[in-house]
Amino acid sequence: MSVVTSRLSRQQEQKLCSMLGCNRLSLLFKASVHGYTGNAFHQKCDRQGPTVTVAYNNSGYIFGAYTSRDYAQTNQNFTDDKAFLFSFNEREMKKDPLRVVSGAGQHSLYDGTGGPYFHSLVFLYNEAATVYSNPGNYPFDPTEMHGNDLQLVECEVYRVEGSGSFMEKPWRNVLWNFERRKALMDMITGWTHGVSSVKQARVLLVGPVGAGKSSFFNSINSVFKGYVSSQANTGCAGTSLTTQFRTYSVKAGKEGKLLPITVCDCMGLEEGLNAGLDIEDFTSILRGHMQDKYRFNPSMPLQPESNSFLREPSMTDRIHTVVYVIDACKVKLLSDRMIEKLVAIRRKANQMGVPQLVLLTKVDEACSSVAADLKTVYQSLYIHKMVQEISADLGVSMSAVVPVKNYSQELELDPQTDILLLNAVIQMLRATESFFDDL
Repeated sequence: MSVVTSRLSRQQEQKLCSMLGCNRLSLLFKASVHGYTGNAFHQKCDRQGPTVTVAYNNSGYIFGAYTSRDYAQTNQNFTDDKAFLFSFNEREMKKDPLRVVSGAGQHSLYDGTGGPYFHSLVFLYNEAATVYSNPGNYPFDPTEMHGNDLQLVECEVYRVEGSGSFMEKPWRNVLWNFERRKALMDMITGWTHGVSSVKQARVLLVGPVGAGKSSFFNSINSVFKGYVSSQANTGCAGTSLTTQFRTYSVKAGKEGKLLPITVCDCMGLEEGLNAGLDIEDFTSILRGHMQDKYRFNPSMPLQPESNSFLREPSMTDRIHTVVYVIDACKVKLLSDRMIEKLVAIRRKANQMGVPQLVLLTKVDEACSSVAADLKTVYQSLYIHKMVQEISADLGVSMSAVVPVKNYSQELELDPQTDILLLNAVIQMLRATESFFDDL
């Protein structure tokens, strides 16, 4: 999956956050990637709560508009007493930004089917990389606002994350204490099922590049080791860092017994042809034909004559549960092609009767409220929206979507992080039970 990144520098984002009184901005829409059209804008930005539109031109101006209202294509004018236009020049960052509110009795925005429409500034005007400018509802000097340069080099829309983003009651109940942490670890360590020939649940992690598949194994391994460790290869790259099919076992403690789960990691999904995990390789993994340490070749799936092809796999070699790993920060940025790949893989797993879950990673990066207090993850409106969205995109029930935070930069374990991770493993074991029940 190609990474969709913000054009804002850290200093520029901080300046905007200061103006907006928010903790962070989460990129929803990038016109150069998703298209300079109203349809593309609404597909990514409708019903996202407070948003800020940020436009860039070749004259160095960064300008745009904020609204606290949802976009919903109602074809109505609205007054938003929190809305404003803004502008600053990236070459003069020390100067205070321009901030303009609508005049008394004037409408703040029009919620139509086109681009962001703030009357005095209309973005994606005529479905192109331009902005319509006509000071009226918002009184401003065009030279100050955008230097009279109406041709855009980029247009982005961000969700504005503040402190008031909690649901009244959590939508899942979780006990956040050491007793619960220990109980979950004991449940995992003592897990059994009805098939005596299979000692370990075999779980395959599948997802776009950089979603956190390898990090999830490292995090689970860390919980049971008692310290943060890193066995599987992780990092940031445009292509998959996982180039081999790997099977990882987890031990309870340094000299402890093996846990009843094997985590299988594979190459990440990518958008392009002959790139990332191939659906034929995915099928070979599910059937148990692919052996540990097989090196993926995206242009040529595993062949039966290969030394890495297991011709007569047993039940212990097959995959018992598939887990799709999705970055919570990028749910809104998943391309149609990536969703098509995920749906095709899900269809194949359905045909083979393999249960499936979704792991929603990086919830702390996606929502500032959760970053401040992980125990609020099931009260976060944004995380709840992302669970709903990925549930609809992949066609899984919301109960099959499990939010987690992996260990990435920490040096010490955290009980709340552990509880989310352990809850995810419990759901994987329960899914595996249903696999054997069907047999």
